[in-house]
Amino acid sequence: MLVLATPSALATPLADKRAEAARIKAQVDKLDEDLEIAAEAYNEAQTHFDAVSAEVASNEARAAELAAHQQALQANLSTRVASMYRQGPLAELEVLFGATSFEEFATTWEILRSLNEQEAAQVAELKTTTAELARVHAELAAQQAEAEAQAAVMKSRKSEVETQLAERNRLLSGVEAEIAEIIRAQEAEARRRAEAAAAAARAAAAAARPSTDYGTPTNAPRSAVVSIALSKLGAPYKWAASGPDTFDCSGFTMWVYRQVGVSLPHSSRAQINSGQRVSRDRLAPGDLVFFGRTTIHHVGIYVGGGNYVHAPSTGDVVKVSSLSGRSDYVGACRP
Repeated sequence: MLVLATPSALATPLADKRAEAARIKAQVDKLDEDLEIAAEAYNEAQTHFDAVSAEVASNEARAAELAAHQQALQANLSTRVASMYRQGPLAELEVLFGATSFEEFATTWEILRSLNEQEAAQVAELKTTTAELARVHAELAAQQAEAEAQAAVMKSRKSEVETQLAERNRLLSGVEAEIAEIIRAQEAEARRRAEAAAAAARAAAAAARPSTDYGTPTNAPRSAVVSIALSKLGAPYKWAASGPDTFDCSGFTMWVYRQVGVSLPHSSRAQINSGQRVSRDRLAPGDLVFFGRTTIHHVGIYVGGGNYVHAPSTGDVVKVSSLSGRSDYVGACRP
């Protein structure tokens, strides 16, 4: 019987896991072959058992016929003996001496002698047949017992192989599941590293981008819009919507500023030019903050503490996020 170690944890290298799966698969294939051989051997044993059983049944039927014949002969002999007992031993002599001629005497004598010889032959044949039947019946009974034992062995072997095959399939399934988990973990790690590398590249690009100092803003910050913007937290994002219950990013800032009498265009790229530009280190609550790697495509309202409120994207809602969480900040303005 093949014995396999329990598959180890996910720390096993993927190549080792695949090799282990290949080894188990080879064992499963071998057990498939063993199972077919065992099943065929079982079928052959069962066929032999059925044939022997049929021969036994046939001979048992023959035995019943011979037994009936034996009983008939025994009945005839019993009748003959009883007749001789009642009539006495002179009965046959009376038949013989009752003949009126020598020819009749000779004929009667031959008939009686022939009858005795036939009875003796029948008795002898019956004894021989009964003895032969007993011998054949004993031989067939032994063959039947042997066939039953062989069929039981084959059935046990088949059950054993099926059990081993089920166990190996279970192990193979477990290893394949672990391989899939390793692959998923490796893919997730590769994505994480790629995303981290991309984020680092964006951060490096942002750091390398020359910062513009717009000086001290002369426009007063519109801090009153912050409470208005925060009152819409949880409102669903909807493409091209501008309130009062659903918004896209520029539609949200446009609606908020409309509440304090300031008109803004429904476009983040246009809104950055709708006020005085503000350096990042001089941001004040109420300023518009803009984002985009190659072109401006998002806008929100600075609420202080390095955070801004915005309508992010489809499937999301109006919420507060951190400026530090984005590497594509491109500037701000104060309407």
